[in-house]
Amino acid sequence: MNPDAAADLKELTTTLESIEAVTDLPKLRAEIEDLSGQAGQPDLWDDTEAAQKVTSRLAHATGDLRRLEELRRRLEDLPVLYELAEDEGDEGAIADADAERAKLRSDISSLEVRTLLSGEYDQREALVTIRSEAGGIDAADFAEMLLRMYLRWAERHGYPTDVYDTSYAEEAGIKSATFAVHAPYAYGTLSVEQGTHRLVRISPFDNQARRQTSFAGVEVAPVVETTDHVEIDEKELRVDVYRSSGPGGQGVNTTDSAVRLTHLPTGIVVSCQNERSQIQNKASAMVVLAAKLLARRQQEERALMDSLKDTGSSWGNQMRSYVLHPYQMVKDLRTEYEVGNPSAVLDGDIDGFIEAGIRWRRNQATES
Repeated sequence: MNPDAAADLKELTTTLESIEAVTDLPKLRAEIEDLSGQAGQPDLWDDTEAAQKVTSRLAHATGDLRRLEELRRRLEDLPVLYELAEDEGDEGAIADADAERAKLRSDISSLEVRTLLSGEYDQREALVTIRSEAGGIDAADFAEMLLRMYLRWAERHGYPTDVYDTSYAEEAGIKSATFAVHAPYAYGTLSVEQGTHRLVRISPFDNQARRQTSFAGVEVAPVVETTDHVEIDEKELRVDVYRSSGPGGQGVNTTDSAVRLTHLPTGIVVSCQNERSQIQNKASAMVVLAAKLLARRQQEERALMDSLKDTGSSWGNQMRSYVLHPYQMVKDLRTEYEVGNPSAVLDGDIDGFIEAGIRWRRNQATES
């Protein structure tokens, strides 16, 4: 094996050992055994919500263990592949081993990012809200493009999603949308996407084909759990019911089943219209409201810490540009990470941006 390949394998081994130590494999295997026992109980589905949490956590824990074991097997197989290829003088086989080493480095690097998610709520599921901002019709269209981008990203990873509410704009696109990503660490992963996104392109809505800059905002909140002590007094809520609508104001439901909650002390407004039942929509809206109140509490605590450190917070600032004209590029303004294929990015290929964002956030925390 050539010295560069040997040094690379040694470095990959060290990185994987570090990931295995942080993951705590014995603890993970014990958790899988415990969850498997719970999943096998005959009365498991008497409580549907609890059962879904058990089965979801079991599936993800099993997947994490399988992924680590697969990486370990591939890493241990690589020296053998190199040895066989070099013994036979097979240049093609050596090239294949080099390609597998590069792929393995990428896969281990992606998994290493997970170990950087150690914030208080990072392991939670995520609630994401997208809003059109400055830019008129183009901004509404851009907000819908971002909604599709995140839903496609979740689909690529096999993460279930629920779109709780979509407020359609009159001509095209959406005013806002809120959806949940049901996967462990979804919040920690997606929280680096929070901020203002900017799109530059030739507007398809301008009959003079002029270049247009538009903006959309992304908010990410952790799903609330009972231990968070986020209490909502029904007396502090205004509840409005209305008829669900589709694109262009088209009615999609003949009953007033959609629910809008206004939290009077904070002015936070949330809506839900994806369920047929008013009761179900209200329950979903309460989940979203609790998450937004928790996020607000986080922001207040962060603002206090920032004031104590006398530094400004970077949250909510413009963080990524999507340029479709006069050239093709997507660039993160914090990390400097960029790619020249906006179509792939808008189709959900955003892992590179997320990983760069997580590493950037960790560096920021370390430096401060």
